Amino acid sequence: MIKPLSAALALALALALALALAVPALPGAAAAPSRPAAAGALVLKIGSVAPSRSPWDKALQQVANDWERLSNGTVQVKIYPGGIAGSEQDMIRKMRLGVLQGGVLSSMGLAKIEHSVMVLCLPFLFHAREEFNAVFDDMKPSFEASIERQGFKMMLWTLAGWVNFFSKTPVLEPDDLKKLKINVTADFPEIEQVWKRMGYEAVAGENSDLMIELQSGAVTALYLPALLAGSGQYFALAPHMLAPSLAPLVGGLVLSDKAWASVPAELRQTFEDAVSRAARGLYDETMRLEADALKMMRDNGLVVHEPSAEAMAKWREAADRAIQGLLGPVFSKEVYDQVVGRVRDYRRSHGQ
Repeated sequence: MIKPLSAALALALALALALALAVPALPGAAAAPSRPAAAGALVLKIGSVAPSRSPWDKALQQVANDWERLSNGTVQVKIYPGGIAGSEQDMIRKMRLGVLQGGVLSSMGLAKIEHSVMVLCLPFLFHAREEFNAVFDDMKPSFEASIERQGFKMMLWTLAGWVNFFSKTPVLEPDDLKKLKINVTADFPEIEQVWKRMGYEAVAGENSDLMIELQSGAVTALYLPALLAGSGQYFALAPHMLAPSLAPLVGGLVLSDKAWASVPAELRQTFEDAVSRAARGLYDETMRLEADALKMMRDNGLVVHEPSAEAMAKWREAADRAIQGLLGPVFSKEVYDQVVGRVRDYRRSHGQ
């Protein structure tokens, strides 16, 4: 029997589920209560996939409170948590129309705005988490500038965990995966085609059907963050995990450029400082929750497999071939080369 999750861990795991799948409204979700807007106040409506009262939602609420305080009430923020403002694609459309002024999006949502963000999700590009942190910090200005050219202001980046392979049978080498049916997102058909060209059986479908597909055998392998595998109980049907993480799952808060331009110029720097304060500690909290999720799954039957050095070389060779198929259709070679160059610089500076 699977042991019950603590209330705090279950709530936090629900965020990873929302961030990774961009689910529609969660049961019982409602717009966060707020004071009636003062006459003439600027009202910023922000949709979020983070569940109400989760650590990420609390950070967003802190931002809202700080912005209202710093502006003496001339800027009011209304938050719509738990996906009640719609899917990520819905929120992006509503921001473009001016129905929403901002949104908390996952990497897949951000990639809908600017495809170059997908570079961060490439499998085995980063060999260590410290390596990702250093390269990401260096590349943030470039990504933010690209997102701004699409009509959005990047206010906050966050990390929702790291993605791993989960499967019904052990997977230690790429050829093991070819025997299975891999769930892939339907949002990017180009990714599905790359999998198929490499000889894998890729099954594209709606994320809401994933549990049914696992139960029926239509899907026998999937790649998910550990937080999601635990919260969705997917590991019970895919009890084998490849130990090395494939890629980070990033997300963040964006405002439409029109909304940001409507904020008085004298308030913008103080607003950005307030966002930075609210973001402190979120990364460490996410890593702690991920470790808790992995322990819970191990305690309930998850088998974690450590590949040999030879097997890891095969995984990286397969990943390199996959990346070549994504250059152009999904993201530019220029952006990819910039990231790879910074990865190499980091490794050289650390004697790797």
